[in-house]
Amino acid sequence: MLSGTQKMDLLNSLFNQFTLTEWILGGILLLCFLIQLFFWLFIYRRPYSYQKKKGELSIPDEALPAISVIVTSKNNAEELGRNLPSILEQDYPNFEVIVVNSGSTDDTDIVLKAAELKYPHLYHTYVPAEADGGINEKKLALTLGIKAAKYDFLLFTEAYCKPSSKHWIREFGKEFTQGKEVILGFSRLEIPKKTGLRGFMLYDNLIHHLKFLSMAILRKPFMGIGRNLAYKKELFFKNKGFSPVLNLEGGEDDIYINRIAPKKKTGVVLSQQGLTETGSVHHFSEWRALKSRYLYSKQYYKGFSFRIFSLETFSKYLFYISLIGTIALGIVAGNHILTASALLFFVIRYVVQWRVTTLNSRLFNAGKYHLNLFFYDIFQPLNNTRFRRYAIKRNRARG
Repeated sequence: MLSGTQKMDLLNSLFNQFTLTEWILGGILLLCFLIQLFFWLFIYRRPYSYQKKKGELSIPDEALPAISVIVTSKNNAEELGRNLPSILEQDYPNFEVIVVNSGSTDDTDIVLKAAELKYPHLYHTYVPAEADGGINEKKLALTLGIKAAKYDFLLFTEAYCKPSSKHWIREFGKEFTQGKEVILGFSRLEIPKKTGLRGFMLYDNLIHHLKFLSMAILRKPFMGIGRNLAYKKELFFKNKGFSPVLNLEGGEDDIYINRIAPKKKTGVVLSQQGLTETGSVHHFSEWRALKSRYLYSKQYYKGFSFRIFSLETFSKYLFYISLIGTIALGIVAGNHILTASALLFFVIRYVVQWRVTTLNSRLFNAGKYHLNLFFYDIFQPLNNTRFRRYAIKRNRARG
């Protein structure tokens, strides 16, 4: 056993091995390392660990609520013809599908009338021609669909999306039986393999979903996406429809959920059977348009939940900067302990990040990641900033 004096001498010897600059730089690196581990192990890992613990719910058909599926369409005749059958042919005891034709000038009406002849549980309506297009066209179409719905539980997706399985509605129905009033789901990007930047797009979509799904699991919901979203009709009318976001561009899904989602009654659907697949991304410009809308509306989110990810981004870049500085300083000063410690932090963080990303990616079948993860991790926030500037510029031009 070491005496008190020997312990002090050992600590002094250890302290004297590093200069003040090395201590400060190393301390910053360590702090950022711990913050990063917190985000990856406590937040980003949450969907995988939640689904693994939860398992599959077994609910008898008679206990499942009747559900109205609502889809709006504006010049999406081709997508409707391709995706609508997979919605209408769901394995679910009691549901209807409502499609709102929002001023389409293509063959949307023809596609819907033909589908109604085959599927009696399909109903379609339209936005009146005299209605003002403007920023509230989508909100008006959704409101008409909600008012036309026969049932008290509403499930939403887009004309350019299709369910990943015949049990899509069932997965949301199960969550409603658990007392949930808002349910958030994952929408996978279906991108042709030869598309440029395909891997980066898949990663970006995965991280985007992990953020809001993780916070919903932690009872801190801050947004949802209209490609895979459900809530009770009662909640819609209780909050006076879309009036909380009526003066905002878009926002009928993410900002609206940000305003109304009850913390304890917001659920998530993470099963692969409950996903939707977005097949509208074939080019970089289509991805930018899809993503930029959410980046623009982010400025209108309320609450603290989404702001915590600014700390994650800041600590990530500070981690990389301090990592480079610490390694360089260790090499110049010949301090091998400092250099080795910095490299160890980098390896541990990368392994944890890779493991958490891989587990979640397997859960959602959202791509494979290896060394490319390092580059995606660095450039994803920078790309978000660039897209957000693009979205702001575009909306100013419209105004």
